[in-house]
Amino acid sequence: MLKFTLSNGAEIPALGIGTFLLTPDQAEKSVIAALGDGYRLIDTANAYVNEKAVGRAMKKSGVKRDEIFLSTKLWPTVYKADDAVEKTLERLGTDYVDLLFIHQPAGDYIAGYRQLEKAYREGKARSIGISNFHGEKLQKLLDAAEIMPHVIQLEAHPYCTQKETMQALAPFGTRLMAWYPLGHGDKKLMQEEIFVSLAEKYGKTPAQIILRWHTQKGFIVIPGSANPDHIRANADIFDFALTDEEMEKIAALDKNIRYYNATSEQEEAYAGMYPDMDGQK
Repeated sequence: MLKFTLSNGAEIPALGIGTFLLTPDQAEKSVIAALGDGYRLIDTANAYVNEKAVGRAMKKSGVKRDEIFLSTKLWPTVYKADDAVEKTLERLGTDYVDLLFIHQPAGDYIAGYRQLEKAYREGKARSIGISNFHGEKLQKLLDAAEIMPHVIQLEAHPYCTQKETMQALAPFGTRLMAWYPLGHGDKKLMQEEIFVSLAEKYGKTPAQIILRWHTQKGFIVIPGSANPDHIRANADIFDFALTDEEMEKIAALDKNIRYYNATSEQEEAYAGMYPDMDGQK
């Protein structure tokens, strides 16, 4: 499995299993399947309400904790809660996470980031990051940060490579972790001629070509699935490499199109909803 080195020297797998929209039962099964297929990066969040299931899966897998790169995210409703990190670790059944994010640029996100910095200094988070930050809110956070984010999690795919945001973060060596890496299942993206032709050339699927494109760009990618066959196929992308010319052709698809477009007001309203994190199964 290809690994990238973060700005703090930590190594992170280029490919992981995402658990967004998975029920606890689905998340547990998917993580066990992924770890069995060689995955070593798992991404979850307070708001996914499946952290306990992810923790169970890690234990059941038989894979040693220090071989797994685990990332999760604090939800805005707990940004100011003194026990937010401790409760997160308790749900996951671990005494540290490898990467801890603040999930949304909503609420008191500076207080949330202070929680991350504290957890990093205490060794409870080996790396820290931000999720879904752009523009003015990103700049406000960077101006306040004492430890620059090691990773940013954003919607990213061939139609949207987040150039502007990544240019702002380039001086700090922040690496991108892509969600919706396959364009939220957009058939138009999957059927682009470049992906169809490359899939035929390399004996892969269009989805595998796109995931390989991500990793060759240096993006960490976390496709989610409850289908064991898809999980296995998503990892089968490291036995070939796209040429520079092919990467350039794919780059021409970038239209800065995002599938998720919430306004600041909508983000604040959504972030105010409190998931039953402590009551999760």
